[in-house]
Amino acid sequence: MGLKVHYRIHVTGMVQGVGFRWSIAIEAWKRGITGYVKNISDGSVVIEAEGAREPLEEFAAWCRHGPGTWLVDNARVTEGPLAGYREFRIER
Repeated sequence: MGLKVHYRIHVTGMVQGVGFRWSIAIEAWKRGITGYVKNISDGSVVIEAEGAREPLEEFAAWCRHGPGTWLVDNARVTEGPLAGYREFRIER
């Protein structure tokens, strides 16, 4: 496994009330990614994710499309400093 990197992924569209956070968490767990996913009051979702670059890139690409059960308008990815997450969780 390579060096860890940190992504903040801000997703807009119809991404609340459709199981999006659970789907994100399942994909993160499959890839060994740590961090969290959280609904934002403006109807968007924010994901803080850490892991090796390749699985994190795959995860970010998946977040742009998902399994097709909701409408993702945009998924903006920014890289930042590591926070040292130990697990991936769903926040309220």
